[in-house]
Amino acid sequence: MPLDVYAEQGIFKGVATQTAPFEVLAEPTRRALLDQLLRGPCAVGELTERLGLSQPSTSKHLRVLREAGLVTVRRDAQRRWYELNPAPLAEIDAWLAPYRRLWERRLDALEAHLDTMDDDDPEQERR
Repeated sequence: MPLDVYAEQGIFKGVATQTAPFEVLAEPTRRALLDQLLRGPCAVGELTERLGLSQPSTSKHLRVLREAGLVTVRRDAQRRWYELNPAPLAEIDAWLAPYRRLWERRLDALEAHLDTMDDDDPEQERR
């Protein structure tokens, strides 16, 4: 299904572009930042230390994640706390659901086929 159809259905609403979540998540550093934020809110300095990045690089990636709606930020005195916003990820999950079902059907069919094989028949093992 083309991305514009998903946009009409409301999937990816609230993000900068229809492809923004995929483009943003294509960058491994951004995925690593989201993995860290799964633990809970985190300040830029902590994320910088955990991932071994420079502070400017960390801030740049966090800005991109924020603009795509994947993280939120709040200020507390002199620090900025970033937190994962799961809503766009749920939208990606919804888009992936038909593909997940496809693979589940294929794996179920493989399992059914394997269950019909006779373990003692060497001819079937070679096929």
